[in-house]
Amino acid sequence: MSNRLFQGIVHQMRDTIDRVIGVVDDTATIISCSELSKIGETNEYLMLDLGENSDMFIRDGYTYKPFAGKGRPEYSVFVEGTDDMAAKFCSILAITLSSIKQYYDEKYDRNNFIKNVILDNILPGDIYVKARELHFNTDVSRVVFLIRVLSTNDISAFDVIQNLFPDKQKDFVFNISETDIVLVKEIKAGIESKDLEKLARSIVDTLGSEFYTKVVCGIGTPVAGVKDLAKSFKEAQVALEVGKVFDTEKSIVNYDNLGIARLIYQLPTTLCEMFLKEVFKKGSIESLDHETLFTIQRFFENNLNVSETSRKLFVHRNTLVYRLEKIKKLTGLDLREFDHAIVFKVALMVKKYLTSNPVKY
Repeated sequence: MSNRLFQGIVHQMRDTIDRVIGVVDDTATIISCSELSKIGETNEYLMLDLGENSDMFIRDGYTYKPFAGKGRPEYSVFVEGTDDMAAKFCSILAITLSSIKQYYDEKYDRNNFIKNVILDNILPGDIYVKARELHFNTDVSRVVFLIRVLSTNDISAFDVIQNLFPDKQKDFVFNISETDIVLVKEIKAGIESKDLEKLARSIVDTLGSEFYTKVVCGIGTPVAGVKDLAKSFKEAQVALEVGKVFDTEKSIVNYDNLGIARLIYQLPTTLCEMFLKEVFKKGSIESLDHETLFTIQRFFENNLNVSETSRKLFVHRNTLVYRLEKIKKLTGLDLREFDHAIVFKVALMVKKYLTSNPVKY
C-alpha cells in the first residue's frame, strides 16, 4: 500500500521538480519513481549505504534522504543530482512522504485501530465506522492476552511473539509499555479456558526455554464483538495483578479462574481491615508463626482431612490435632469445621491483599 501511496505523490511532483525522483525501500529496491521503467531495480552497493546512514548521502549521482521507521529507516527518497537544490528537494520530499505515511498508518492501520480500542482511545460510536473503513471483521470471537516481561536478555520478546502469530489479518501484537505486550487473538466461538491456557503456556515456554526470557501471561475472557475487547484487556490486566498478589508462583493467570481472589481484589481496603478486626482478636493473626501457617496451607490443600494432612506433613495425627487446637485457642476458629475454615481462608487472603498494596485498574 505504501508503494501506491508514494507513487501518487512522486507522480504529482514530477513536473514541479523536473528531475528524476523516487523512493527505495530498506532492501535498496526502487518502489516508486518518476521514471516508471526504474521501478523494481535494486542496487546492492546502495543497500550498504542505507545500512550505514540515517542522514542524507550521495551515491551514483543521486542524493538520498532516509525516512520513516524506528531505529533503521524503512525508506529513502532520492533526487537526481548532487547539488544544494537536490538536497533541498530531498529534504522536502522526505518530510512530505514521512508525514503522509504516518497519517495513513494512523488512519488505516488495523494494529493501531485495535490498540486504540483496547485502550479506550476511540469513542464507542466510532468503533464500527472505523472498522468498516478498515474492512475489519467485527463479529468474530477474540481474546486478549497480556504478556509481561519480568526478566530478559537481548532478545526482543515482542519479535518472538509476532513470529509465533504471523497472521496479521487475524492476530494483532503490539507494545503498550516497556514490559507489557498485548496479543489480540482470533479464536473459535465457544473455546474452553484450558485451550486458552494451553496457548498461553506455549508463549511462556517458548520465551523461557528458547530465549531465556521470563514472562507472566494474563488472559481475559473471550468476547464476540470488537467493542468488548477493552473489557477483555482490563480483565487480563486484573488477572496479572491478582495473580501477583495471590498466585505468585503462577506464570499464567486466567481471569475466569480467579475465584474468590477477584472478589477480594475489588473490595475497598477499609472494608477489608474492618473484616480482619471482626474475625480475629487483635494481633492474633500476626501471632501465627511460619510453621503454623504452612500447616494451615497444607490442611486446606488436603480438603480439611486430618489424616491425609498429617501423612503429607510426616507428622503424627495427634501433633496435627495439637496444632489445630493451638490455632483455635489463638483465633477462636476451629479449622476442622467447614464454616470456620472458609472464614480463615478468606481472612488470610484479605491479609495478603492488604500487605501487597496492588495496582487497581
